Amino acid sequence: MSVGNLLWMIARRHHSTVRLAVQLGILAWLFTLSFGCASEHRPFLDSAGESEWQPWQVVDTQTGRVLSSSEWLNDLAAYDIVYLGEEHHNRYHVEAALKVLDRLLAHGLQPTIGIEMFGWDGQPALDDYVLNDRLGRSQFLEQVKWTQNWGGAFEDYEPLVAFARDRRLSILSMNPPRPLIRRVVKTGLEQVRQEQEWTKWGLDQEEIVDDPAYRARIINQLQQCHGGGTEEHFRTMYEASMVRDEGMAKTLTAGLQALRRDTNGSRGIMVSYTGGGHIQYGLPVPMRVARRLSGHVKQTTVYMTSFDRSRIEDVRELVREKIADYVWLTPMSQKGPPKRCR
Repeated sequence: MSVGNLLWMIARRHHSTVRLAVQLGILAWLFTLSFGCASEHRPFLDSAGESEWQPWQVVDTQTGRVLSSSEWLNDLAAYDIVYLGEEHHNRYHVEAALKVLDRLLAHGLQPTIGIEMFGWDGQPALDDYVLNDRLGRSQFLEQVKWTQNWGGAFEDYEPLVAFARDRRLSILSMNPPRPLIRRVVKTGLEQVRQEQEWTKWGLDQEEIVDDPAYRARIINQLQQCHGGGTEEHFRTMYEASMVRDEGMAKTLTAGLQALRRDTNGSRGIMVSYTGGGHIQYGLPVPMRVARRLSGHVKQTTVYMTSFDRSRIEDVRELVREKIADYVWLTPMSQKGPPKRCR
């Protein structure tokens, strides 16, 4: 069942108002906000270079050049955090993440993987399944609250979990629990700050920063994707977006600090796997991680996008706007190109 359908069923079951149905529809948007070799570097805007673009190439947005995939993958080992932004349910993007993880392991690193698709309330079950082998698959999905916190086919993301399980790599649940986010959508941030659930998850100790550049970007995308909502709808949805991104930054920061305290002699690295909207322009999560670590972090962002010849102008726009440090072209999802709200 899709996230949108699940939220609609919830709205009907509780006889919610039309206003709540609209809010939940927009909330679904929040939860869906995702190696060919080039033998030489080529100018991105050069027409000859365009004719050679193909899936699995990587474009450096600072220079507009296609990079050697092999060299670029090796370079990722130098960072503290690598952010991978996907189009949701695109199996090629999961495949790309596995290529990154495999190369990091080849460099002798032990990646810790942060995954958006799991909520904080599922972390114990995630540990039991990945690191301890105490749960079967069906028990795991129930105890990790997959349907509640994400929904959709687990098979879409199962290769990431299986990879970690086979190699005993830690996975961190990045998202605050969805019921908490729903409360922000319904009543607003100030009300939820007074509730027990806010304190239970340690958010009373956190600063939820309202950055002007982030606000402008997110509000504009909400309005572009969900025109017709009221100002109040957009305000609470924006606040929910802030809480989610701050929560993800909290998770990654704590994970990196734990790696830095580890004295086993091997250097760890964080790999963050989320929808592309959470890394765009460095604003949602990377900026908040940098703030929490006072800038003492080396991180890079990789925006993965489906590519075919009919979408060359879309790719050019992503690079011109510097949506991330790198744009990774992949084969098109079976669902076709995603809707973009810019």
